[in-house]
Amino acid sequence: MNKREVTEPRDVTELRDVTELRGDCARCFGLCCVVPAFAKSADFAIDKPARTPCRNLQADFRCGIHTSLRQNGFPGCTVYDCFGAGQRVAQVTFGGTSWRDAPETAELMFDVFPVMRELHELLWYLTQAIALDQENLRARLEQARREIEDLTAERPEALARLDVGPRWRAVAALLEQASDQARRHVKGRKSKRNADLIGRKLVKADLRGADLRGAYLIGAQLRGADLREADLIGADLRGADLAGADLTGALFVTQVQLDGAKGDATTKLPHGLTRPARWTS
Repeated sequence: MNKREVTEPRDVTELRDVTELRGDCARCFGLCCVVPAFAKSADFAIDKPARTPCRNLQADFRCGIHTSLRQNGFPGCTVYDCFGAGQRVAQVTFGGTSWRDAPETAELMFDVFPVMRELHELLWYLTQAIALDQENLRARLEQARREIEDLTAERPEALARLDVGPRWRAVAALLEQASDQARRHVKGRKSKRNADLIGRKLVKADLRGADLRGAYLIGAQLRGADLREADLIGADLRGADLAGADLTGALFVTQVQLDGAKGDATTKLPHGLTRPARWTS
């Protein structure tokens, strides 16, 4: 690979800025519109093979129906977040040269993107855990983040071969410790880990400090529920009704989870997350 295709990575400490852990489509090469496969369903209006550009991807790598994805049968696209991996791969790993301009890099770029996305998701969770400011865990969390940041700076070939599984397991153990400590003061906290709560009526439920890791809350009625300091890592909130719910201080909530749920102007969100426009439209 020549110098035109890849430049030296920037200082990895820049990734500590959480804004770099959010997708910036203007700096990407439409990788989420090319790399994943999707089948015609309620989430996608068409079948699309992996590594094939979506028919809505334009020459400038913008989506031609971005402002009307739901109306055009692509709600699945509205709840996807690369955690900033797209612009990292495009602008840093491959130095700003697209797979269209350098077709010989396409397959390697497509291999790297899902790996980078996993690394950036880990960085997102670690950054949230560090913000909990638990003195006895801070050094270990920061060390784990530095190690993941170092991996994001690897050359494309090394990234394509990287097995992220062991990193997930190590980070998951740290995140669980951070969660337990953050919720320890909440009396009577419930455990609903991996619970099937699909469509469950939980209106005004007291779930403060609850362990909802991996819970299936698809279509659950959580209007007015107290979700303060609840651990929602990996919880499936698609279609869940969060109108009036209080998620203040909820742990490990991602923008994707909110984008897939329902809510309104009275829903209280964790710090740093954005209220989906359709909640108040």
